Amino acid sequence: MGYEGWVTLGVIGLVLSLLVFTRRAPDAIMIGGLTLLMIIPVPTESGWKVGILTIKDALAGFGNEGMLTVAALFIVAAGLRETGATYWLSQGVLGHPKTINGAMNRLMWPTAAMSAFVNNTPLVAMLLPVVGDWGRRQRISVSKLMIPLSYASILGGICTLIGTSTNLVVNGWLVNDAKMPGMGMFDIAWVGVPCAVAGTLMVLLTHRWLLPERKPVLSPQDDAREYTVEMMVEQGGPLVGRTIEDAGLRHLPGLYLMEIERSGQIMAAVSSNVQLTAGDRLVFVGIIDSVKDLQKIRGLGPATSQVYKLDAPRVNRCLVEAVVSDSCPIVGMSIREGGFRSVYNAAVIAVARNGERIKGRKIGDIVLRAGDTLLLEARASFAEQHRDSRDFYLVSSVADSAPPRHDRAWIALLIMAGMVFIAAMGWVDMIQAALIAGLAMIATRCCNASGARRSIDWQLLIVIATALGLGRAVEVSGAAKVIAHHVIGLVGDNPYLVLGAIYLLTMAFTEVITNNAAAVLVLPIAFASATSLGVNPMPFVIAIMIAASASFATPIGYQTNLMVYGPGGYRFTDYARIGIPISALLFVIAMIIIPMVWPFN
Repeated sequence: MGYEGWVTLGVIGLVLSLLVFTRRAPDAIMIGGLTLLMIIPVPTESGWKVGILTIKDALAGFGNEGMLTVAALFIVAAGLRETGATYWLSQGVLGHPKTINGAMNRLMWPTAAMSAFVNNTPLVAMLLPVVGDWGRRQRISVSKLMIPLSYASILGGICTLIGTSTNLVVNGWLVNDAKMPGMGMFDIAWVGVPCAVAGTLMVLLTHRWLLPERKPVLSPQDDAREYTVEMMVEQGGPLVGRTIEDAGLRHLPGLYLMEIERSGQIMAAVSSNVQLTAGDRLVFVGIIDSVKDLQKIRGLGPATSQVYKLDAPRVNRCLVEAVVSDSCPIVGMSIREGGFRSVYNAAVIAVARNGERIKGRKIGDIVLRAGDTLLLEARASFAEQHRDSRDFYLVSSVADSAPPRHDRAWIALLIMAGMVFIAAMGWVDMIQAALIAGLAMIATRCCNASGARRSIDWQLLIVIATALGLGRAVEVSGAAKVIAHHVIGLVGDNPYLVLGAIYLLTMAFTEVITNNAAAVLVLPIAFASATSLGVNPMPFVIAIMIAASASFATPIGYQTNLMVYGPGGYRFTDYARIGIPISALLFVIAMIIIPMVWPFN
């Protein structure tokens, strides 16, 4: 191996060490490593040149199709979230499990099944916000859900030819370069399905010890502001006839259903089995995040009619917190008597008062006191206009609090379904389908342009793009090819040992370069080895297909692992702790099944 190869491996090692042993931002570490590879002096026959990577190679990841597909899918996810469709998906598909084991079963098996027929990257991008909201409502740490989501999508992808792009790349190489017959849709299922089942079961059986359970620094109960908020069951809505339990109103953390008013009668200490009827007024006590969740539930609207009398459309409003000052002119008067909506062009949604529960009063009947914290529905400009007002001590907007556009939820779901269908049918590439769907979300006002821009996780995209650049450096420096030849040369002429070496080599490359690059890099070496041994090359092809996708030990080895890295609050070592045992299990299963289904002779 030459100077460039050793330097590249040194930089990769430095990047991995910083990711493992420091808490610095992953995007900053990755950019630093890529920059080093662009500026390190390299000796040549005629002198010196700057950089192991050319600028074109280093920045190629920023134009990578997969990375841009993920960016477009963030906009699709924003449309689902802003219309409340994510809540419908989580309620209808994921339900209300009683335990973490139940939650992981509901999450992993359907995800793996869908991933067998839908590319796993867009699948995870669509499910990320759904699973995050669902986990919070079920009081389950998202760190228990995000790695299983990624792993299930990877495991499902190895079950069919179209489950992951790597399988298609290998099959294309088989037909075009090796001049061999292509594989059928379910040929790989002989080994893929047992691996997927075993990997999923291992996560379900070991998550208690191998997956972290990270809680936020402040739990919902640490929030001193307990709001009293009224919601109304809408006429003809999906909640009519459902029980409190089925409607998901018992599973919002930091929220308590205090009473229901029905036809003038008060029902206190409400049972989970009580059926909701149209016009029920539900009085909740809870923290701000839970109040936001209430706003997103389809079929549940604010009990106060004042929100419908404001002069701005609901889609242009947000929630604002305002603390009433002692100089506010309506202190000592009820919200209705003071004409709060007319005076401030804002509707009071909820009231918090020194942690006490304001019982037995409708929102409009609450008499305001100095120090009360009001949760208002108002124009987005309300906070700016009243920040210096003497009527309030403090005014601040609540992030991500625009009321959902429930009337467009079905449009968002149709757009998502259409995107999946046209991509699965092969009519367009995934990036084209994602871009069409993203534009459709904006065009149909499922989300607006500013919301679409805010929804994109730029840090994640930078990490993906720079990881591709680092992988490219391992290839162009010659390090990967030298390592591959040495490893294959060490195992001699036993086809079983060569098969194991090719699998492990592909798996190792996948953890530091892209899965597609790892497969393409090892395929010619595997075919040369099969020819020299005089054996059937298909066992080696199948081993590469499985190993190139079986990336569990690092977050940078596979895009879906990267996508859940931040939302799950993970550390680099979290992947190794659970990923290495799964990788070892799949290796054993593959080594047993592959020679049985595809014999060497």
